[in-house]
Amino acid sequence: MMAADGGANPKSIRIDLQLIADMIEPGTRVLDAGCGNGMLLDYLWREKQVDARGIEISTQGVQACVSAGLSVVQGNVETDLKDYPDDAFDYVILSQTLQAMHEPREVLAQMMRIGKRAIVSLPNFAYWRLRLYIMFKGRMPVSDKLPYEWYNTPNIHFCTISDFVALAQEMNLSIEKSLFLDEEGTSKTIGKSILAANWLGEQAVFLLRK
Repeated sequence: MMAADGGANPKSIRIDLQLIADMIEPGTRVLDAGCGNGMLLDYLWREKQVDARGIEISTQGVQACVSAGLSVVQGNVETDLKDYPDDAFDYVILSQTLQAMHEPREVLAQMMRIGKRAIVSLPNFAYWRLRLYIMFKGRMPVSDKLPYEWYNTPNIHFCTISDFVALAQEMNLSIEKSLFLDEEGTSKTIGKSILAANWLGEQAVFLLRK
């Protein structure tokens, strides 16, 4: 099976995807909700021998996954997670997508229902460069991590690290592990340093359990 991104090296994945992969135990059942072209699924299948499944809304993404031999169905994460039975997976992943959901809390609740654990990664809209951008330019930020203008962005809910931690607490979810990536791509543990992470983190990854 070729790598889903078209390359031959399964180790060449984005750093945020690598952080997610590092949180997953070998040989487990994994659903990647919104799996894109299957880069992460392919890596997990190769490197950790997981039972890798995916759901993806775009036809292009599904075709790329199927062509790579991945088990992926076309569907909408917001509406189709309810069709999966309770505890069907050991991990349910949602990478860089929660902020684009119309009902992010409901999506997270469905993830926790069908999975024993959930892994969520998201951009941090409280990152210091974004704050300064708004302060000095008076416009919504555009960056490598957020490459859209305000009028064509897929992001609906502008979530921060602090916001997500508060949501997890409100839903009585335990955060087993939490990391943030700074502007140099270095990962650091969030732990109790939420204010520092909220200021310095461009994006964050959370491992949750019920």
